[in-house]
Amino acid sequence: MALPLGLAVGGADHPQAHTRRLTWVDRAEALGLHSVWLPEGHFTPGASASPLVVLAAFAARTRRLRLGTTSLLISIHHPLRVAEEVSVLDAISGGRVWLGLGRGFRAPLFGGFGVAAKTKRDRFDEAVDALLDAWSGEPVVLEGTHFDTGGREVRAALRPVQRPHPPLLVAAFGRKGLRQAAVRGLPYLASPLEPLDLLAENHAFHREHLAKPIDPGVAKAPVMRTVFVARDDLEAARVHAGLEAEASRLPAGRLPPALARAAEGGVDDRAIIGTRERVREGIERYREAVGMDLLVARTQVPGVDDGAQAASLEQLAELCEGLDA
Repeated sequence: MALPLGLAVGGADHPQAHTRRLTWVDRAEALGLHSVWLPEGHFTPGASASPLVVLAAFAARTRRLRLGTTSLLISIHHPLRVAEEVSVLDAISGGRVWLGLGRGFRAPLFGGFGVAAKTKRDRFDEAVDALLDAWSGEPVVLEGTHFDTGGREVRAALRPVQRPHPPLLVAAFGRKGLRQAAVRGLPYLASPLEPLDLLAENHAFHREHLAKPIDPGVAKAPVMRTVFVARDDLEAARVHAGLEAEASRLPAGRLPPALARAAEGGVDDRAIIGTRERVREGIERYREAVGMDLLVARTQVPGVDDGAQAASLEQLAELCEGLDA
């Protein structure tokens, strides 16, 4: 595939939604997509409280799809537990895990888990160090501010199939998060909200602060976008209207400044919608502007029936397959 295509499947708010999500995973596998992706979230609809558990279910019914988290919130979890669970998932899936790591930003998230929001970046850095140490196979002693084994030496019983560890990305939308990714030589995975001009600005900042080259086995410029390949202009207009209505419900007043800035643009600034040729042109703009080498597409949009969404995904898969390398 000239442009690898991943599918963002989102969270499930009730058992029927989970069943529907499995249908999308089956479609992604049948179409030969690169990956499926889940966000982690708590106390809010539209995310998954246990993405690694859900990805294990996906692993059981697929053979080729990579299994990714867009934002595994390691700032609220003990890193040694995360390291072990990721190793198990990587073993179950035969080495297909990709991890987008995040910090979180909603106040109820930190309050619910008893974590001071102001410590999230320090906890993130400590957690990444602990993950890497645990996956090394060597004995680990944590002596950090937030994670401490009390001088005890522990060793993970299972290492990931992928060595030294699964591909890592960092979910970020502000300069501090971008710098945290860059100093570790990790790619930055943007939220679906940044308009293209802000994406280009953020990628330039990230490249400027890279402390070492990004691992060639990981996408250097993954981009998450809402994408819909419409049958005609009328269907495209309906999708556009549905996304505008959805955007109007964003709680802009409660978003962090960096994310609020990202959300200021219109639908056309952060989504690729239109007939096949228009979508192809939009994808090419992202490739030219930021070097996009992995498109993680959200194709399930409000106000569109399942058949039209499935047809859109098929068209998008064909389109990405046919793009020039």
